[in-house]
Amino acid sequence: MIKRRKAPLADAELDITSFMNLMIVLVPVLLLSLVFAQIRVLNIQLPPLSEQQLQQEQQQPQQLELEIHANRLRLNYPAGEPLRVFELTEQGSLDFAALSLYLQDLKLTFQQQQIEKQDITILAPDELDYQTLVTAMDTVRSFKAVVAAQLVDAELFPQISLGQLPSAEGAE
Repeated sequence: MIKRRKAPLADAELDITSFMNLMIVLVPVLLLSLVFAQIRVLNIQLPPLSEQQLQQEQQQPQQLELEIHANRLRLNYPAGEPLRVFELTEQGSLDFAALSLYLQDLKLTFQQQQIEKQDITILAPDELDYQTLVTAMDTVRSFKAVVAAQLVDAELFPQISLGQLPSAEGAE
């Protein structure tokens, strides 16, 4: 029997220089293309504070208001006069879809009567959660519409003022 001798295995060296060069270039490029956070700014207007501004506002056309209660939404026009009440949906949430449809019809009615209305006041209680407030602001600001086979945001009432819901009405 003939014995074969195995050749001693030499330690192979790995050349990873080109791989390291690739990583040095690739990692910063990927980090630069990564979006860490998206910040969205919502422009709002505060209610007037001075007497002159209050008198000026009283001389202007009527104010459109949206009251957010725990169990309903109430749209007022002019301020304080109920225009429409939106009760909870079957799922137990506030009916922002019906509000959006009604605001679209109201905006069209204003345009037909040559009333240029761009502002709305949202009255909310102190205990209202943030997501509900942002949803209400998004609903009254614009709606999705199809124009020339593209989905766009059509404007409703982009000038939003925030106010506190009066406590006497907040208990209803």
